[in-house]
Amino acid sequence: MTEKPDDIAQGDIPQDIPYDRQPCKAGEVVEASPLVRRLIAPNGGPFTFTGTCSYLVGRGHVAVIDPGPDDAAHIAALMQATQGEIIAHILVTHTHRDHSPGARRLRALTGAPILGCKPHATIEHAPSGRLDASHDLDHDPDHVMEDGETLQGAGYDLTAVHTPGHASNHLCFAFAQENALFSGDHVMAWSTTIVGPPDGHMSDYMASLEKLRARAEAIYWPGHGGPVRDPQRFLRALVGHRRYRESAIVTAIDAGLDTIPAIVTKIYDGLDPRLTGAASLSVLAHLEDLVARGVVDAGGPATLTAHYLRR
Repeated sequence: MTEKPDDIAQGDIPQDIPYDRQPCKAGEVVEASPLVRRLIAPNGGPFTFTGTCSYLVGRGHVAVIDPGPDDAAHIAALMQATQGEIIAHILVTHTHRDHSPGARRLRALTGAPILGCKPHATIEHAPSGRLDASHDLDHDPDHVMEDGETLQGAGYDLTAVHTPGHASNHLCFAFAQENALFSGDHVMAWSTTIVGPPDGHMSDYMASLEKLRARAEAIYWPGHGGPVRDPQRFLRALVGHRRYRESAIVTAIDAGLDTIPAIVTKIYDGLDPRLTGAASLSVLAHLEDLVARGVVDAGGPATLTAHYLRR
């Protein structure tokens, strides 16, 4: 992000994010497009909406993207949905526990290789704390796809697009045959993305948004919720939202609110109490970036318990 907080007038209102929160039913195979089917895992909640979206790409020989949590019933449903077909590849966008553990169970049943993101690197001694518990530490891919690498399947080409921010190992997959992008948790129509330090970084997240803005896919299939049907408009709104949030944090610090709990209370009106922790991590991610850029001082590293002053 290149803009400074003071480049944004305090009274500015961010462009409305065109959310789509139509409920998506778990456990039902949906023909999303000629070459894409969606089956949602039964793990709905405040962070997963109605559940993790697993995608079946292709016909006859198929790729499964994000088999989801280690849920035997969901994996059985994926097997049932592809009865008479061959699961040739298993792809994983990132190693959060609602996306990757099911890959190993599916590999054991099909023999298909696991491709996509690299394993999570355990974080030691991070000043902002540790979030390893949210990661699948047993992720064991057969092949890690590098940025720009293309998997050529039987009727589908899937290209890895490295998009760190939500997770440092996050990948999207561009689907050439339908000019589509499987966007994982980086861009979702139902909600903004959690950027939680120490593995998630706001500067990486913003750079990844800009990376997608330079691309031309016409539709995104996210890890939770329904599709993003006007990606460029949605990306512009996400960037505007984050810039506005950053400005609000700096304004709160200028007003003497020097702790993350105080800032969260000020800028998140009507927040669901279940999301307080996520909001605190999002504010921390912004503050890490602001400290790194010399806009805010924490008297040391940015942490959840630090006191913040404007430089």
